[in-house]
Amino acid sequence: MKIHNLKDMKRGWFVGEFLPTAFATNSCEAACKNYKKGDYEEKHMHKIATEISLILKGETLMNGILHKEGDILVMEPGEATDFRALTDASVMVVKVPSVKDDKYLV
Repeated sequence: MKIHNLKDMKRGWFVGEFLPTAFATNSCEAACKNYKKGDYEEKHMHKIATEISLILKGETLMNGILHKEGDILVMEPGEATDFRALTDASVMVVKVPSVKDDKYLV
């Protein structure tokens, strides 16, 4: 068994085709991202990957739409969104597949 800690990973990403990682694969990426109230990520999209986000805790705003604990959001390739934490929040993110440099600001 290998043991890792999320604090040692980059921005919460712990599975995928990048370093550091707990498990290297190009099949998918996974992250557990923790946000403070007011944190913001610029509008972006992926050309290849589908991105699935599960709101574990808190409230977020994506494309001006309120999302709460338990909401699952599926962003298909080419769909763009921004992100704002309205409260402290935790979000599980999965991207399929893991593609280097597949994030485009819009």
